[in-house]
Amino acid sequence: MSTFPNLILFAIPFFAASLFLEAYAIFKQHKTYDIKDALTSIAMGIVNVMLNFISKAIVLICFLYVYNNYRLFTIPMAWWSFTLLLFADDFCYYWFHRISHQCRLFWASHVVHHSSERYNLSTALRQTWSGGFYTFIFWLALPLFGFHPGMIILQMSVSLIYQFWIHTETINKLPKWFEALFNTPSHHRVHHGSNPIYLDRNHAGIFIIWDKLFGTFQAELDEEKVVYGLVENIKTNNPIKIAFSEWFYMLKDAFSGKKSIKSRVLYLIKPPGWKHDGSGISSDDLRKEWMESKNAKNN
Repeated sequence: MSTFPNLILFAIPFFAASLFLEAYAIFKQHKTYDIKDALTSIAMGIVNVMLNFISKAIVLICFLYVYNNYRLFTIPMAWWSFTLLLFADDFCYYWFHRISHQCRLFWASHVVHHSSERYNLSTALRQTWSGGFYTFIFWLALPLFGFHPGMIILQMSVSLIYQFWIHTETINKLPKWFEALFNTPSHHRVHHGSNPIYLDRNHAGIFIIWDKLFGTFQAELDEEKVVYGLVENIKTNNPIKIAFSEWFYMLKDAFSGKKSIKSRVLYLIKPPGWKHDGSGISSDDLRKEWMESKNAKNN
């Protein structure tokens, strides 16, 4: 395990330098860089890195347990296995990311990353304080199939580092072949949009092919400028409120008032916006209304 470096720590100087360069580029375009918002994102990123020393230890123990006791194969450490792992890890990431938008229990931690109404490199650092302790279950298939836990954690770090640079408005569109295969700033701007047409789209980590394959891809439209943030924004720069407010509201919905046990459980596993009395509005509902309105205008 000592042969696998902690890439996130090595990447921190690169993150910092990139932030300064982007801020300078934005300033040159006579646009504003929200300092309070950026500092909030950076603070959340710092705490996330510190908590990762604990959460990654838990993840590693779980991966090693599955690998040592239940693995179906033994995949050697070779160039081809790292190539295979690149796609396998990204496939796992896609489903983790997609379900994090469709199940409120996972959304409670993932919502942190979407809470900023700005979109720049600092937004990439706005990471969960709780997700690292339980979202790793989406990757348990990898040690089961024989990938060494050290390889998996290394590749997870590679994926996280790749996704840093796509959090920017300073890059418009890249060559068509790159946009067709990889996650890009344009694709990921869509993912951070609160516009109905953009909600719950482009869950890719590195490869956009999964969204195209499973029907969750949406191109960035010239006529529909991305509005960043949440359908109902948190409106705070307090890191603690950002980290835990959705947990509070989810648990309040689940355990307060008169409702059946089934309804209480459904508040944990149904999508954000779901209400037991039918009054809730989901992302799918908002997208459907938007499409109907657009079609009515065109007709």
